[in-house]
Amino acid sequence: MPDTTRMMKRLVCASLLAVLVACGSAPVGPGFYRVERGDTLSKIARSNRQSVQSIVRWNNLTNPDSIEVGQVLRVVPPGGSSSTSGAVRSGGNGGGSASSSPRAAPPTSASADSAPSAAPASAISLVWPADGTVIRRFDGNNSKGIDISAAAGTPVIAAAPGTVVYAGNGLRGYGNLLILKHNAEYLTAYAHNRVLLVKEGQTVTRGEKIAEMGDTDTDRVMLHFELRYQGRSIDPSRSLPPR
Repeated sequence: MPDTTRMMKRLVCASLLAVLVACGSAPVGPGFYRVERGDTLSKIARSNRQSVQSIVRWNNLTNPDSIEVGQVLRVVPPGGSSSTSGAVRSGGNGGGSASSSPRAAPPTSASADSAPSAAPASAISLVWPADGTVIRRFDGNNSKGIDISAAAGTPVIAAAPGTVVYAGNGLRGYGNLLILKHNAEYLTAYAHNRVLLVKEGQTVTRGEKIAEMGDTDTDRVMLHFELRYQGRSIDPSRSLPPR
């Protein structure tokens, strides 16, 4: 794939992520930090008087140069110890930017375990948002969700009850897009629709028809479906029933 195409896809993902985080951010527990625009792992480590290597280890990060806006990171040792590691090594790992300066996460009485490290601490039960064939699955890198292909006009339904927090076509690469907020932790996104049937602020029920499948901003008819936990993309198939 040409570099320009890859870069465009990354920019599109960053744009969508900014909307998702703005709509669904929740305070994180003590000992955790939510990544903001402009953050790097080095900055986060330095602000919390930890080493980059420790934060990488505590969060099971496979690529310390790639952190996402909205991602929640553990910034104190597991177990709640307040000890720090002294000098912070900022070279090498941790140079990747989350695309404004770091800000301390607001304190909350919620348990620190409510923030994700490797997997969500809570679960959501979804129904399939459309009938059709899954033509692309989640991989966390190039694909932040799943793609379902079917005939134009196929009903798109709400995968879980929630509130419409975005309905429009202002995000290039996603066409007519809906974003539903289900609670303080979970959001779902539905892209490339032919027509949107609900408006921002509207409450929807599980299984309610919210759109019709289309091909806006893509080269084939399909639904691109994403699931976000505390602003971080996760595999929606793990919360969907078997087919």
